[in-house]
Order: sequence, then structure tokens, then C-alpha cells
Amino acid sequence: MNLQVGGHGDQVDPVAEAAARGATLAQFFLGDPQAWKGPEIRYAGGAAALKAAAQEAGITLYVHAPYVLNVATTNNRIRIPSRKFLQQYLDAAAEVGAAGVIVHGGHVLKDDDPAIGFDNWRKCIEQLEMPVQLLIENTAGGDNAMARRLERIARLWDAIGQANGGDTVGFCLDTCHAHAGGEELVGLVDRVMAITGRIDLVHANDSRDPFDSGADRHANFGEGEVGTEALAEVVRTASVPVVVETPGGREGQGADIAWLKENV
Repeated sequence: MNLQVGGHGDQVDPVAEAAARGATLAQFFLGDPQAWKGPEIRYAGGAAALKAAAQEAGITLYVHAPYVLNVATTNNRIRIPSRKFLQQYLDAAAEVGAAGVIVHGGHVLKDDDPAIGFDNWRKCIEQLEMPVQLLIENTAGGDNAMARRLERIARLWDAIGQANGGDTVGFCLDTCHAHAGGEELVGLVDRVMAITGRIDLVHANDSRDPFDSGADRHANFGEGEVGTEALAEVVRTASVPVVVETPGGREGQGADIAWLKENV
């Protein structure tokens, strides 16, 4: 198959990061992923220059939203700024010519009814302008997570589907998160497609931790708890762009990207 694949690299020059990995795709942050701040373009020359450089090099860009964002929570001090910053990241991603913005599904508090979190997602989508595609990613841990298990993803997708614009929201399938979150990778693509009707991006990662551990810790291919054939099956069956988020930077991710090119 003609695999479009890349890694997650430094945001200063995503085009150079892709080239160093032998990739046609680059995922990156716009700023500090652990900070409550709006997007920051660190590429020399700014957003327009990055967009032009990526187009000239034939590199597809994806932006990963900060980890701290949680539009599902009942905590107003987190949910309200999360919505605001998510809009800012969508707008900034459009400026750099990105194909989409990936955001984690989030969670509600321990004693909350998860239905509130699903409805908060619906309200968020209703209010967003999406100049680029928003991709919601499954997560590894948390009993009250919105997107850890397929049953929760089904409820999330039902809620999003009720929102104006919800039919444009995409799904990002992370293999480490699925494994650590308690979902078998074999046959997973078909099970997800039966729920969402779509997979728009795959995060191909091995998992340092055992099945259903709830731990979000990535490993290089063949060095974790996920079998490489199961990883290859997900990538092959999904047949969508792939981001490798494994350790080792350019060298480690480059080796995993090369493995996918050889084995998918």
C-alpha cells in the first residue's frame, strides 16, 4: 500500500523533522503541551512560511492539541478555557496548512455521570468553528474517560452526531492507548468502524505496559507489549495516514517508520 507515514517531532521545523525520518507527514505541538496557553508558531518566518515549506516538500502537517485540554469535564475552570484554546489551535492549524488537530477525549470527575461529559462534547462541537478537521483520539486510562473503551466511544459518537458539524469530526486511533485501555488490537479497526463509521488517522505505537493497564507509555516497535503483527494489521486495515509517536526522536521513530514501510 502507498503508506503516508510520519512521526511526532520538534515544532521548530516540522518539515526538517519529517525529512530526517524519511517521512511524508509531520505531527507537532504549537507551544507547550502541558501549559494553559494559546498556540505559538516557532517556525522561522511564521505560519505562512511553514505552510509554504510543507507544501513545497510534499509534507502533510498535523497539530496535536495540548494534553491539558479537557472539554468533557464538569469543572468550569478547565472546560471553559479548554473550549477557548481548542478553537485557537484549530485556527492556528489552518494558518500553517495542517490537515487536522488531534485532541484527547478527556474525562469527567470520578463521581460524575459520564453522560454529562458526552453532552459537554456535544456543546463544544456546536460552538466550534472548524477550519481544519478535529480528530478525537482514544485514551489509555481513567475509569471515567470519554474515549477509553469502545462502549464509551460509541456514546461519545452518538452525542457528537447530534451536534451541528458533528459529522465532520474525525477519529484518531492510538494503538498503545487501545492496548493499555483494554481493547484487543486484532480486529479493532472493524470494531471501531462499526461505531464511528470512520478512522481518519492512526497513532502507531507499541505499549510499555500490559493489556488493560491504563498506562499511557509508548514503546518502540517490538520492545513493548503489543505484537508487531497486530500493529501492522491496524495500519494495513485502517489504510489512513499514520503517525509514529515512539521514543528515540528522529532515530527511534525513523526506525519504526522504516519498519512500517517494509511490513505493511
